[in-house]
Amino acid sequence: MAEQTAAERDPEAVSKFVEGFAAQLVEAGMQRMPSRVFAALLASDAGAMTSAELGEQLQVSPAAVSGAVRYLAQQHLVSREREPGSRRERYRVHSNQWYEALTNRDAVLKRWELALRVGVDSLGSATPAGRRLSETLAFFEFIDGEIAAMMERWRAHRETLYGDG
Repeated sequence: MAEQTAAERDPEAVSKFVEGFAAQLVEAGMQRMPSRVFAALLASDAGAMTSAELGEQLQVSPAAVSGAVRYLAQQHLVSREREPGSRRERYRVHSNQWYEALTNRDAVLKRWELALRVGVDSLGSATPAGRRLSETLAFFEFIDGEIAAMMERWRAHRETLYGDG
């Protein structure tokens, strides 16, 4: 299959991808509108769109786009940037968005680990509840180390595939 340029791309095919991928994200637990906005940004060649562009493509209100972008920014999946010489914002998805989203989970894992340690100390590690909390803590500590090692392997693999860009 020959590669298409953006001008040759079928808007209906793009829309089908956006809605299909968004449906997969919803099935995995993401809210519907953030899923659609994220998929639309991924599918745009620039990787960035204004609220008006997103609203037009997705046939939704500016308020719906705003709420979705706020959620995506909190999850470190998109960033906001000002258009030079304009008050309008563009919303951008980066090629390393999954890496950023996962590595930013580190702070959440650390907070959970701290809370679980307090729980083990409070309930006593010899009690059934304390043992359950202790096992949960060990799981999160294990995951934390595995994610760090996996991210390092990903950085090396990405460098091999795509260079430093």
